[in-house]
Amino acid sequence: MKKIQRKFLAASFTVRNVKAVIKADPETDLITFEMTTANFEDVNAIAQFIKSKVDITPEVGVICGSGLGKLADSVQNSKMLAYTDISGFPQSTVEGHKGNLVFGTMGDKKVVVMQGRFHPYEGYSNHQIAIPIRVMKQLGVRTILTSNAAGALNRQLKLGDLVMIKDHIYLPGLCLNNVLVGKNEDRFGPRFPAISDAYDPHLRFLFKQIAEEQHVSDAVQEGVYVFSGGPSYESIAECKMLLMMGADVTGK
Repeated sequence: MKKIQRKFLAASFTVRNVKAVIKADPETDLITFEMTTANFEDVNAIAQFIKSKVDITPEVGVICGSGLGKLADSVQNSKMLAYTDISGFPQSTVEGHKGNLVFGTMGDKKVVVMQGRFHPYEGYSNHQIAIPIRVMKQLGVRTILTSNAAGALNRQLKLGDLVMIKDHIYLPGLCLNNVLVGKNEDRFGPRFPAISDAYDPHLRFLFKQIAEEQHVSDAVQEGVYVFSGGPSYESIAECKMLLMMGADVTGK
């Protein structure tokens, strides 16, 4: 009888630029699945390229959501770098998202402003969407202000209200579709980060204080944000479900 040699088998494939590897060991009949997360060296290379083009070390990052890109016009002594000029950086595909990094100062703070962000419904993986945040950290950013145009679920909210996020419900994350899934990169952060204080209470206090000074405090609310995949809007039944879960606003 001819002896059959058993061999270790492996296969790799890429889905939305996220590499996955499947390994099968015939000696143990064990099948393992590994997914490669964002590469620290790639993120660091992007940061080093930006540093070679911009001589500003930002301490605050601002992410402009839909319709808020003009905030970048308030940046003083600005230096602009288009996403298209940064190798490995995602590109904006949504109308109204210009696709620029704007460096400069706002008040007494050095900032970098993202004119346009990225969404899973554009075809990007969670790891790609996280690249700008991780690059910002490599550039020196320690505080991030993010904004978006969201839909109200809580009937107490009025059109045009400014809702500070105090907590969130990350629906994809509850289904293991989390940006941290895969082998952990310790240089990005811990394996099991706590997010109970993700939305800084002191920053929210300052926001309220500034709103009072600007006489717009009546339009400032706090709420729980729920992230849904999109690009379609939520159905009536889904809105009812999200309300029961404790969400006040929803967005993509």
